Amino acid sequence: MSTGDVAVTGMGLLTPAGAGHEAAWDVLCRGVSTARPDPVLEGLPVDFSCRVPHVGTDGDPRRVAWRTDRFTHLAVAAARLAVTDADLNPDGWDACRVGVVIGVGSASMEGWGAGFAKIAAGRPRAVSPLLLPRSIPNMAAGEIAMALGARGPNLAVSTACASGTTALGVAKDLLAAGRCDIVLAGGAESPPEAAVTAVCFSQMSTLSLRRDEPARASRPFDADRDGFVLGEGAAVLVLERSEHARARGARCRALLAGFGASADAHHPTSPDPEGAGAVLAMRSALADAGLELPDIGHVNAHGSSTQSNDLAEATALRRLFGDPPPVTANKGVFGHAIGGAGAIEAACSILSLEAQLIPPTANLERLDPRIDLDVVSNKPRQHRMDAVLSNSFGFGGHNAAVVFVRS
Repeated sequence: MSTGDVAVTGMGLLTPAGAGHEAAWDVLCRGVSTARPDPVLEGLPVDFSCRVPHVGTDGDPRRVAWRTDRFTHLAVAAARLAVTDADLNPDGWDACRVGVVIGVGSASMEGWGAGFAKIAAGRPRAVSPLLLPRSIPNMAAGEIAMALGARGPNLAVSTACASGTTALGVAKDLLAAGRCDIVLAGGAESPPEAAVTAVCFSQMSTLSLRRDEPARASRPFDADRDGFVLGEGAAVLVLERSEHARARGARCRALLAGFGASADAHHPTSPDPEGAGAVLAMRSALADAGLELPDIGHVNAHGSSTQSNDLAEATALRRLFGDPPPVTANKGVFGHAIGGAGAIEAACSILSLEAQLIPPTANLERLDPRIDLDVVSNKPRQHRMDAVLSNSFGFGGHNAAVVFVRS
């Protein structure tokens, strides 16, 4: 590690595969979709999603659970897993030098339907005073700070589906600026928990309609893809200044070497079909890492499983690399966790580096002939790699990319 490196010393994941990175990696490498019928969405045009089977609770679960929405439960649980994985003791750290940056794509609307119903019924005083504070995006970061005693910069990042990746970049900048020694960074979201969110995405024609076979619905880069599957989850990485990590003898799982961000400045919900903004973000991440195109051994794609997004990303990768390295997309297994997706995929990129193994893209049966990429499918692929690029793109034309290298 050099003095400018940012070390990843811990990770905590809550995905539809279960709690912990071991569970996520096992299911990801088996290429098994986690999509199932969702009772919360019963009766809606799209009634299936990818759900976290159990949310681990902190030492006082009732205190957190009763006053916060599910995305915050996920964030706090993932942060605790990450701190444990990093072998950190919050009682012994310099709390004012520990920051938190969590990406959340939108305000949670779990309880808003009931609140609106009470207002419409002429009962405004029956609306819970907790309805607002439990649902606003910053509460994920705020509750992590309260749970772990982190008193440094505490930020929420919202760049739609790029939020989790953007949060990692903001954290990297905080460490580079010397404002923190440690930052807990990542993303969390539970879009299926609010029926109105599912309805909105459905009305936009972005969700897969394979109600009869949900496990085959999310199919990034496949010729027969028809939209994404809503997922939920959280991932938090413990990022440290290399000097701090070295001084405490921490294990370094990987180095967060580069971050790049850009805007398409093109359309509210559709990507630039030429991928110009995506290319700019990826190129910026490589420059930040001090790497050249041949240094990237693998790309963990955004791979949302929509027609336009997959085509735009494939175009961007071809424009940047010419002949891109092997690609995978995790959303075939986990669905799309919106603000949590980029952080989950970043963690999976680190696991790929550690194992020197690329997981398959689930449900990829026939590559779209318009997509000229080497997309890993059917089974994991052993592959020598020293650096991985992970992409995230969101509504509003937000693009974010991070580069991880072996420590």
